Amino acid sequence: MREHYRSEDFTERDLSPDPMDQFARWFRQVAAGGVLHEPNAMVVSTATPDGRPSSRTVLLKQYDDRGFVFFTNYGSRKGRELAANPYVSLLFPWHPMTRQVIVTGTASRVSREETADYFRTRPHGSQLGAWASEQSTVIGSREELIERYEELAARYPEGETVPAPPNWGGFRVVPATVEFWQGHGNRLHDRLRYVREGGSWRAERLCP
Repeated sequence: MREHYRSEDFTERDLSPDPMDQFARWFRQVAAGGVLHEPNAMVVSTATPDGRPSSRTVLLKQYDDRGFVFFTNYGSRKGRELAANPYVSLLFPWHPMTRQVIVTGTASRVSREETADYFRTRPHGSQLGAWASEQSTVIGSREELIERYEELAARYPEGETVPAPPNWGGFRVVPATVEFWQGHGNRLHDRLRYVREGGSWRAERLCP
């Protein structure tokens, strides 16, 4: 159960001055490669104030020079943990291309306007699902969930405007560090990490 990595070197001269530009470059390459079903899938790790961690896979929906954005129910476990402890980690596991991106930073809610703009782009069924599911809470059966969904489908038939739930919205993760990992043989991987220092970024190499 060990893969022998074969890939090109990834050196400091290949780095963009800004980590979000570097992320965009790698993301475009991964998306164009066609080997990953959902290249925007990322593992979001949060923790309670006393340090008890939890992780789950979430889809990245936006990224720009301000950070990385995903959407969720604010009452979910990750939503509650981020409200109490904003420190978060993101992991993009692009294993078929022997690459990973690891982000650490802080999360805060996006504006309701941003949430509403994104919610309007979701498929009708996904909009209804956001209302039907009180994410991370206990439910008696799948039938109960389906019943909630069908009631909403009757209230908001296809073509009707579905408002964004008040307890549902986006988080923007503002990065403090961004590490780009490129796998190589003999465990001699390249690990180049950006570290935020005030208003600028410093790049450093880590031992694999």
